[in-house]
Amino acid sequence: MKALCDKYARKLVGQGLCEADTPLVGGLDAELEWNKPDPRIATLAPLFDLLPINSLVFARPAEPYAGIIDFLASPEPEAPPVTSLRPEDTETRTFLHDIPVCREFTAQAMAVALSRRKAVIVPGQGIVSCGTVSPEQGFVFFSSTLFACFVLFFSRYLAEARHGAPNQRFRAAFEAAVARLAAPRHDLPGLTTSPLDTGDAILAAMTEAGRAVVGHGLVDSFFGNISCRLDDTIYISQTGSSLDELEGCIDACPMDGSSTAGLTASSELTAHEDVYRLGDARCILHGHPRFSVILSMDCDRQECPDRGKCHVKCTQCRTVEGVPIVPGEVGTGLTGLCNTLPPALASAGAAIVHGHGLFTTSPHGFAQAFAALLDTENRCREAYFHRLDQLLAAKPVT
Repeated sequence: MKALCDKYARKLVGQGLCEADTPLVGGLDAELEWNKPDPRIATLAPLFDLLPINSLVFARPAEPYAGIIDFLASPEPEAPPVTSLRPEDTETRTFLHDIPVCREFTAQAMAVALSRRKAVIVPGQGIVSCGTVSPEQGFVFFSSTLFACFVLFFSRYLAEARHGAPNQRFRAAFEAAVARLAAPRHDLPGLTTSPLDTGDAILAAMTEAGRAVVGHGLVDSFFGNISCRLDDTIYISQTGSSLDELEGCIDACPMDGSSTAGLTASSELTAHEDVYRLGDARCILHGHPRFSVILSMDCDRQECPDRGKCHVKCTQCRTVEGVPIVPGEVGTGLTGLCNTLPPALASAGAAIVHGHGLFTTSPHGFAQAFAALLDTENRCREAYFHRLDQLLAAKPVT
């Protein structure tokens, strides 16, 4: 258990979510282990008695995340206290639902929030997240909370610029966050261009590409999916697998359904199958780049009968930087992205699912699909600030 606590503490730092030596990760096996000694363990350890958990993560996030969550969790002057945040991205709908805010850094107060959700924000302190199986869950919920808050913050600022004007308090927080953003990456990881003509070659290429997607920060924690077609078989990452640790977590799924391998495959297997049927793609990459997600949720329609259900009911033909935006929920069903994503990808080679993430394809290999993923996110980031500048140019400061 100690090794797992150490591993996910390193991942939090390695992905830029926390500063070095700041995460506290605890895990309960035969006894309670922590990645390091810390006086705050005295406050956190009782949570293992108060809740049915076996792992816990606590840290003050790195910037710009720390400033973002403190701003979102703090009310406007004379407004009632913020008790929870309700981001509208797919990760929140799927995993978090909402994010409670706790004003007291005490085990009793945090236990109330964590009894119904997997993460809680403690303004000025950080985020506490937990899991019932391993420290990996705490890492995932911590990362997902930061992703959701980042998307919420930048989406809300753009919406206020579109429909009015952010006030001075919001402008100050926004300018501080922007000043602390990491510079966009333009370097490509040099993925293999060898032929993907054997199962072994495909497994090696998928593992390499998955690690690059995480390494370039194009995902939330390590989520996303990746696949490659060889004849009538799709090699695809398993549901819930870590894109940076795909060894042993890739399923070979015959497209005729003659195997049960699809039972553990990504929930988006059906969408991948139809993409391959409709076009000449050989591989698919899916990540959750932040500005692609943010711009997918920005809409200039003043009146819309489906507002609040855009992720499943939007019928507008929208694009961002030439990339189509489509609605669709994770998985299958009437509102599943399996119905909307394949035709968009087949025609454009890239598509953004509303509030969810970006998919790219290539008829050759993962180097081209990765380049398209990175380039689209960089263009979305640039488009975000260009759009914002245009909106604010004609707005008064309040």
